[in-house]
Amino acid sequence: MTSSKYDVLGIGNAIVDVIAFTEDDFLLAHQLAKGSMHLIEEEQAEKLYQSMGPATIISGGSAANTMVGVASLGGSASFIGKVREDVLGQAFTHDIRSIGVQFETKPASTGLATARSFILVTPDGERTMNTFLGACRELGPDDIDPETVEAAEITYLEGYLWDPEDAKAAFRKAVSIAHRAGRKVALTRSSRTEPSMFCSPMSMN
Repeated sequence: MTSSKYDVLGIGNAIVDVIAFTEDDFLLAHQLAKGSMHLIEEEQAEKLYQSMGPATIISGGSAANTMVGVASLGGSASFIGKVREDVLGQAFTHDIRSIGVQFETKPASTGLATARSFILVTPDGERTMNTFLGACRELGPDDIDPETVEAAEITYLEGYLWDPEDAKAAFRKAVSIAHRAGRKVALTRSSRTEPSMFCSPMSMN
């Protein structure tokens, strides 16, 4: 087994967080349960964005944040995740690269927009999240670069992305490449429907 170029390769959702402070009345007007997390569609995402106040945009996503953590602690990290070739996709690409994480996944030129999570913060500090998963759920086997997987000591798979069939096939491809190269694989115990640390184990079969 050759020496590794990356300590960790993360494969997961590429999401941009859109954070805004708001009042409880705004949540009531939009029928949003305070403190909840909902998955929403693109049309609803656009309507919510148009009606919310000034926002702070920060790139995120579970595995992406983990890779940023690795890089910030002095480790070498790479990330594979899908964005659209749009403004938020460009922002995500800039942000993750600027902190030192290698990110070369080709953006989608068509299809759903880059994923974004609208995080509404009320005066009591409670967060209400509305997440449009968009382009990140279109990650597929063709996005898995064998050389990057082979060069990573650990391939870290984000469980939130296990549901879509193409993403599942991408995970399996990455696992197969990693194992053939004698590398390690980790899979997060993320919920298959919404963020949660409490769920049943997911089979890779």
